[in-house]
Amino acid sequence: MARFHSMHVRLGMSSRAEAKRKPPANQSARKEENHREAHDVILHQGLSPRMMQWLLSTLLLLTGYLTGAATAQARAESHNGLRPLRVVTFNLLHDGAGSGFLDGDTRLEERLEMTILELKKLDPDIIAVQEASDSRRHGNVPDRLAMALGFHVVFEPATEHVFGLWPLDSIVVGMMGFKEGSAILSRFPITASHVYDLPRCKKWLEPRILLQAEVSTVWGPLQVFSTHTGRGDECQMERVGEIVRGRLGAGPSLLMGDFNTPETSQELTTLINKAGFMDAYRLANPEAAGPTVWQRIKSPDPTVSRRVDFILLLNGRQRAASVRSSRLVLDHPGHLPDGTTLWPSDHYGVLAEMDIHSVP
Repeated sequence: MARFHSMHVRLGMSSRAEAKRKPPANQSARKEENHREAHDVILHQGLSPRMMQWLLSTLLLLTGYLTGAATAQARAESHNGLRPLRVVTFNLLHDGAGSGFLDGDTRLEERLEMTILELKKLDPDIIAVQEASDSRRHGNVPDRLAMALGFHVVFEPATEHVFGLWPLDSIVVGMMGFKEGSAILSRFPITASHVYDLPRCKKWLEPRILLQAEVSTVWGPLQVFSTHTGRGDECQMERVGEIVRGRLGAGPSLLMGDFNTPETSQELTTLINKAGFMDAYRLANPEAAGPTVWQRIKSPDPTVSRRVDFILLLNGRQRAASVRSSRLVLDHPGHLPDGTTLWPSDHYGVLAEMDIHSVP
């Protein structure tokens, strides 16, 4: 329709006979004159009014057919007329404990801008974030992300759990002007949240937490968890599995985060083989390596070699999740004005799409 309209305008502008006519005396006459000019141009090019009407009718029918076919295809690709649930997990890489006073060397502002632009393109429903920070220099990063995306957010700094004593932890964090932890962002309302301290079997002064949010979705309530466990701290993953299983609801639970352990580790294989968790990326990509760390953020080339960022699913009592697809995201660099390469983080993100359906 647009092509035909464009051709009609060019023809009308190229007609020399119309330039010799006298201008109409009033607005009504002008409208009649314009109509007659268009009619004469069409006749001049050999298209009768009847032919013109036939062409327009044909174009309208074709447009209606194509629109209906596209709508039917979109419905067929969704479950019960709804698009799949789309979730992302991503370790943001904070700017360092000293960023309460000084800018670090991670170019957090530029990386945050890259992350926001990419997340808008990905259009996820729920995002689990690790190394989400709040500092004097950069403000509350998860709040900034949520505002840019128009999402709800819950954020819990792990650094406020160093000693387990509220006055002391608050004083330490206040003096530093920096705190970091896990966050959950959601397009759907977050109706409740809870934070769990994880055991410290290896490093006592390195607090780790598990953040839970209950999200009210079109499929019913979902339990969403975001965590960043310590490297080699097996007892933390064991505790995480216990908590998630113990908080199982009617809908499926989503456990997402940076586990700091490969999929071949005993902790993860136990969760998947014995506790009933499903690895979304591995279900969708049985043979792909899918490494997510560690990316040197200023390297011109990929440097990742291990997969430690996961989206794990645990089916609920009444509803289950079926993975439709999963892939790595936020896995391409950008460039600063001086041409320097900059990656969004030292981790790649993971995206998964899934259908939520009733348990048979």
